[in-house]
This record gives sequence, structure tokens and C-alpha cells, in this order.
Amino acid sequence: MPIDPARATAAAPRTDRLAWDHKDVILYHLGIGAGVPATDPGELRYVLESRLHVLPSFATVAGGSMAMAGGLATPGIDVDLSAVLHGGQTVTLHRPLPVTSAPGTTRTSRVAAVYDKGKAAVIALRADVADDDGPLWSSVSDIYVKGEGGFGGDRGPSAARLDVPATPPDATADRAIRPDQALLYRLSGDWNPLHADPDFAKVAGFDRPILHGLCSYGIVLKAVVDTLLDGDVTRVRSYTTRFTGVVFPGETLRIRMWHGTPGTERGPGRIQVTATAVERDDAPVLADTVVTVAEPI
Repeated sequence: MPIDPARATAAAPRTDRLAWDHKDVILYHLGIGAGVPATDPGELRYVLESRLHVLPSFATVAGGSMAMAGGLATPGIDVDLSAVLHGGQTVTLHRPLPVTSAPGTTRTSRVAAVYDKGKAAVIALRADVADDDGPLWSSVSDIYVKGEGGFGGDRGPSAARLDVPATPPDATADRAIRPDQALLYRLSGDWNPLHADPDFAKVAGFDRPILHGLCSYGIVLKAVVDTLLDGDVTRVRSYTTRFTGVVFPGETLRIRMWHGTPGTERGPGRIQVTATAVERDDAPVLADTVVTVAEPI
């Protein structure tokens, strides 16, 4: 069997050095659609080195190689990339991300669990990043592998599902996806041909390349920061989502936001978000999406 859960979860954690600078941060921000309009002061904070701040979702690509890619190379895991989809992502910030990494920045990643979902397996990858001053962020990536379930393993915890609030959203933002968005975003380190090669996309069951899930993830967080947090990236404490559908380059994302959702724990601040594809009758793209922030909204 391509996945050996016992071997994968018992494998020693993988530690590697991470390095990035302002060019990597700017490229990532451009890859998620920043810089439009080009003279907007709010956009220049994402693309001009003299004003630069770092969107927390940059953690998913920092260093130019993803923990997800390293996790799929763990002993006990041998899967076909055409069967792999990103199921969910969580990033927890321990402090604001620097524009340039410190020399001692390291990432420790491991396979935390492998779950048997019947027709598929879900690989939970955990990564922790720190520098000489202490922890920077932690992340968990849930990787869905079609056709690899049915091995009699643990189904795993039932993921919490969030009902869409019955009240109108506190804010709505539409974000147009450029036709070449996936080609630009992949330069930040996700080279999966599913997002660029039409022939590979057809093998995976799509009539054309799809946008990276983590690109949508970044686009949505930027919309939340710009719309509800006055552009202050340092207020974000954590960001979690479940990927429920694909986005095709050239489409439009509609992002709806509710803050302090009734019936939930408000904590230091909580924003519930949905994202849908406008041109496909608001087909769901992200669900069970929550951004927690440092102070009440």
C-alpha cells in the first residue's frame, strides 16, 4: 500500500532551515492579487519594500518550499500527485512575521496522523517554525489522497462544521482572479502541475488547471485584513479553513465576513468567513473558515 500509516507517523521529524527576504514576500503578495490599484497606499504595504508588511498566510510558502511537500516525502508515504488535494489548512501565529528571516530560522515538520476516510486517506501534516527569538508559527495541513482509504485505520475526529450565519454578512468583498494567477502564484514554491499543465489537470479529473487552494486561502485572508482589520496584519492570531471546492483562474471569489458570530466563543476576536465562486452560482470554495484576532472587532 502506498501509505503505511504506522511508518509515516513514527518517522523522525524533519528539520530544515528556512530563509526569505522582501523579494519573496512581495512575490507571494503579487501571487495572491496584491498591488491593484498599483498606487493605492493600502496595496503598497504589500508590494513596496519601504512600506512592507507580511500577510500571515505567507507562512504557507515561507522559505520557498512547503511543509506539505516535505511531508509527502515522509517514509511510509508514496502517493500520486494527481490524486492529492488540499483538504484544510490552519496557521497559528506566535508573533508577527518578519520581512526577512533570521539566520537561525528552522521548520520542524512531521506526519501527525493518517486517517482512513473510506474512499480516501487524509494525511495531517504538522509544522512548527522558530528562530533564535522563539516560536514564529505553527501550521497543520490536511492532505486528501483519493483512492488511498479503506485500510482499516482510524477515521479521525469529526471536523466541526460551521453553519453559515442567518444574518447578513458584516462585510462582503469580491476578488477577481487573474487568468494567469496560478502561473504567478506557483513561483512561491508550489510546483504541482495540476495548477499549470492542462494535460495533467485532465488526468486529475479537471477540464483545465485549477487555482492553488492556498492561493485562495491567501486571497481571502487579505480581504479580511483589508476590510475588517484596517489593513493591520499584526492583529491576526490564527486562520483556519476547509477547502470545499475548486477555483478556476479567471473567476471571481465572493468573500462574506461575520464578526462576533452569535452562539460562538468570541475569544479575543473572531471572524467567520465563507468564499464562493460567483460565476458558478456561488459554488462553495472555502468553508468552516475562522480568523481570530488580537482584540475584539
